[in-house]
Amino acid sequence: MSYAQAGALIAKSCGPSIERYCSKFNIGTGDVQKCLQDNKDKVPPQCFTDFAAVQASIAKRVAAQEGAWKACAASAQQFCSGVQPGDANLLDCLLASSKVVRPVCKETLLNAGWAN
Repeated sequence: MSYAQAGALIAKSCGPSIERYCSKFNIGTGDVQKCLQDNKDKVPPQCFTDFAAVQASIAKRVAAQEGAWKACAASAQQFCSGVQPGDANLLDCLLASSKVVRPVCKETLLNAGWAN
């Protein structure tokens, strides 16, 4: 799930409750989630289901991003050894070589949200 999809899902299932009960809180601080929990008797259960799905998706994406170098080191050495590091050059090379990079690298790039 992309960040845009995550935001749209939360807006759809939690938006009315956020506007009604939690509008004074910033969604990026965790205060909105606490506010929704504090008002759980008035918030639709689907909001909590979707919030949990979004959090799991984001956690998976962050973990993939953090592990990308390790997962793709062999592919980078094999296909991108002449690439100048910096400015996402290595990532661009791996994405351009995605048909031949190792499966673990390809999966990591997908899970990180960097490949289609």
